[in-house]
Amino acid sequence: MTFQEVIGQDKPVLVDFFAEWCGPCKTQAPILQEVKQRVGDRASIIKIDVDKSPQTAVEFGIRGVPTLILFKKGEVRWRQSGVSSANDLERLIRENL
Repeated sequence: MTFQEVIGQDKPVLVDFFAEWCGPCKTQAPILQEVKQRVGDRASIIKIDVDKSPQTAVEFGIRGVPTLILFKKGEVRWRQSGVSSANDLERLIRENL
């Protein structure tokens, strides 16, 4: 499945643009695990390493990591740079189900 097919799904898809060397990204990772446990299969959460997928990062104008983007049916519904809390992300996903 291509990236475009993944973000084009009917269910919300939260994409974490990150880098291995990024400290705040390491903080965000367990938060995303917690959100995944809370929302289960109602949403997808995927990670994109900006160093391994520079084209995708450029396509979405990623200038800093971590940057989280919520897609639904291929549309950007929400976007934020920096670390986000599990409660905020869970609420955001529920609002976009």
